[in-house]
Amino acid sequence: MSSSLPDEFNVRYGNADDLRAVTELLIAEEETLRGSSQWRDVDTRDWFHGLEGSGGLWIAERGADLVGVLGLFFGPVTRGWFDLDPTCDRDRIGSALAELAEQRAREHGSAMLKLSAFAENRPVIGLLERAGFQPDRRYHRMEIALNDRPSEPVWPEGISCTTFDGANPRAVYDAVNDAFSDDYAHHPLPFDEWKRMRLEAPDFDPSLWFVAREGCEIAGICRCTEQRWSCGWVDALGVRKPWRRRGLGSALLRHAFRMLHERGQKRVGLGVDAENPSGATRLYERAGMHVVSEIISFEKRLI
Repeated sequence: MSSSLPDEFNVRYGNADDLRAVTELLIAEEETLRGSSQWRDVDTRDWFHGLEGSGGLWIAERGADLVGVLGLFFGPVTRGWFDLDPTCDRDRIGSALAELAEQRAREHGSAMLKLSAFAENRPVIGLLERAGFQPDRRYHRMEIALNDRPSEPVWPEGISCTTFDGANPRAVYDAVNDAFSDDYAHHPLPFDEWKRMRLEAPDFDPSLWFVAREGCEIAGICRCTEQRWSCGWVDALGVRKPWRRRGLGSALLRHAFRMLHERGQKRVGLGVDAENPSGATRLYERAGMHVVSEIISFEKRLI
């Protein structure tokens, strides 16, 4: 599949049977770079679920040993991530997978390819730069320790908050896209694909989807997962423009902290664009969260 792959290696399509081996590889690479990893099988399963409908998965092997994995989400901008066995020739295997990613992105008509790496992963960053990729964006993982039960949120006047009851998912879909319309990393999925990825996900739990309304209008949404990467996780938090600057984002975040704490979570995390113009990072810092790690996104224009 890739002309630059060393002779003793092979690349094939991945499948659900690779879940355990992929998890072990992802953990091994992160432990090498950071000393520890919070990745688990459930996180690989979530990644695979997303790739099923709008992406692809490739496995690099040497004999029976898995030495690399590449996952791509296709679209006008193809986005991807690959991990490499830290004991192998990461430069040659990584270059081959980056070449494969570019080939597949071009076949899908993508104008841009974005691949991400841990900020500490100098070998991968170096090979991406040599392959013509440029740094694009930095993303932070932020966390908070919940040693005590979080305080009650203060809701703006006229705002009520309920969990998602499953009714009228289209309204939730539209509100999410509106809330994130000016977010650099947001690329709306078609409604049916959004339903498949979100409402049919293995860990879908509507009791952790919090919907804030003023009257019948959805003002903001906070979508959480009970456990991801070994802690409670805020998958998305968005407030629509007419309701911003009123404390709704802070209220939704603190409500999420309380609900996840009630589920037994002692830490809560989320990911955020370090350059988010809405001030999301400052909101999270004011709520007591701090940066624990960083990922760098690299891009290469294809058209």
